[in-house]
Amino acid sequence: MIISKKVIRKKNLKEKVAFNIFRVFSAIVVLSLIAILSFIIYNGISVINWNFLTQMPEDGMTKGGIYPAIIGTLCLVAGSMIFAIPIGVLSGIYINEYTKDSWYKRFIKLMTNNLAGIPSIVFGLFGMSLFVNTLGFGDSIIAGSLTLGLMVLPVVIRTTEEALKSVDNSFRHGSLALGATKLQTVRKVVLPMAFPNIITGIILSVGRVSGETAPILFTVAAYFLPKLPSSIFDQVMALPYHLYVISTSGTNVEASRPIAYGTAMVLIGFVLIVNLLANALRKYFGKKVKMN
Repeated sequence: MIISKKVIRKKNLKEKVAFNIFRVFSAIVVLSLIAILSFIIYNGISVINWNFLTQMPEDGMTKGGIYPAIIGTLCLVAGSMIFAIPIGVLSGIYINEYTKDSWYKRFIKLMTNNLAGIPSIVFGLFGMSLFVNTLGFGDSIIAGSLTLGLMVLPVVIRTTEEALKSVDNSFRHGSLALGATKLQTVRKVVLPMAFPNIITGIILSVGRVSGETAPILFTVAAYFLPKLPSSIFDQVMALPYHLYVISTSGTNVEASRPIAYGTAMVLIGFVLIVNLLANALRKYFGKKVKMN
């Protein structure tokens, strides 16, 4: 069949129009991101220095640093990942490697997807009811960490499952044909190959945990603390909640405005470092898998 030049020109024109629309929307996204970052950096760069990162807040949080908020955020990230990583990864392995395609598997996946769609403030209310009140943890690091871990658990499960799915079945069949057990196949063949993508999901979960405000509002975050936490049952300050407080209800909102933008810069910098670390780890473990 011979296609006329008119039809070809019409198809090429449609393709150019489509590409230009995609290009315009991509540029809008990039420019919006640049504008937001530029605005925060312009307003917050003046307070960023070593003392800002290593000192306690002073004078009603209108002066001083954000050191306790940084430490509190790191505590919550570490605590939530200690809870979410082993349970999430093992659950993902179980769903993909050990359950057959049945109503039970579909039910687990449905519940996992629904859990991922629940608003973070609902997790906060649940964490307050279960961990703070029922289990008696009070407003503490462990209550906040368990709440945040529960919130990102579906993300870890789904990314683990998708990472395992991407491993070709021929590797499983080859391992089983050589006499390896199911557990040995998963542990020594499938899991190492899926590990780069699993790491990516975990690191993205870290980024989400570090920026959440609603769950920690009910379970752990303190308005101001003059000291660092000494146990997992202590309250902590956290960067997102600290940013919210000094921007909306501080003792002198206008005076603490530069500190708010500086806190936002530190929070964005933390998330940026986490994302760069995710890419670096994914490339590193990806190369190791190819070499093996």
